[in-house]
Amino acid sequence: MSTSPRLRGRNKPQGPVGLRRDAEKIGGALPPLLAEAEILAGTVAQGAHGRRRAGHGESFWQYRQAVPGDARSMVDWRRSGRSDLQYIREMEWESSQTVSIWVDDALSMDYRAEGSERSKRERASLLALAVSVLLMKGGERVSLMGTNAALPRTGRAQLNRMAMELGGEPREDRGDYGDPPQDTMPRGGRAAFFSDFLGDLNTLTPVLSHAADQGVKGCFVQVLDESEEVFPFDGRVIFESMGGDTEFEAQRARSLREAYKAKLKSHRARLDEIAHHLGWRVLHHRTSESPRKALLWLYMAIGDRA
Repeated sequence: MSTSPRLRGRNKPQGPVGLRRDAEKIGGALPPLLAEAEILAGTVAQGAHGRRRAGHGESFWQYRQAVPGDARSMVDWRRSGRSDLQYIREMEWESSQTVSIWVDDALSMDYRAEGSERSKRERASLLALAVSVLLMKGGERVSLMGTNAALPRTGRAQLNRMAMELGGEPREDRGDYGDPPQDTMPRGGRAAFFSDFLGDLNTLTPVLSHAADQGVKGCFVQVLDESEEVFPFDGRVIFESMGGDTEFEAQRARSLREAYKAKLKSHRARLDEIAHHLGWRVLHHRTSESPRKALLWLYMAIGDRA
């Protein structure tokens, strides 16, 4: 699905000029995105019931019944003395995790149909930053691949770096579709890739091969505008790629609807197949949907270390 329909008259990002541009970049672009991400993270954190697992640490998690193979030194004799069974006192795992995040900034991610409040890139950036807030509160280290925030870190300074990258002006040399940068991902880490994934999925191979070699598990978050799923177009419509390289005129756009939906379904099935092979997960998200449900799913999916 290397090309997909786009309406002429699409919303192109327009950067500020001169002093206003610099002022907004330093003092205006960062706070709104980060503030919104923190508000969203706050509403979700109350519904997230932890991502804990047993391991080495100092915080008590739970008792569990002893099973054959458990060392006698692991038995909590005080708790076991209150019953006829033996119990193990499990501690919460406290080893920090590294999560590599990629947010596609290709031209296709700028698409926003008439009536849509957010572009795909804006929604992807919000979700990526909000989940980073949650992860860092849990002590995890986060990197934003392909940017100045690519070094895994935790803390407020890293959130600020990420917000500046995600809320700043887009690159001038963007293509219609993007590929995740071939950054090194730490062994045993986690990853979350945000994109519309409408381009050639074979271009994901180099990065995903590296992820597999490193034992990195993760998820794909496919962000689409609602119009890209329901194909509401009718009558004479000129479809154009976001970069303007591809153009197609349809006299009866409605006649293309079923074929388009079938193509999208096939393309998604291919993404699902890739994820299944890697042991990754896939979330299909519309910009018209509330981001809360998507964020909770994402937070729990990243935290599943089994």
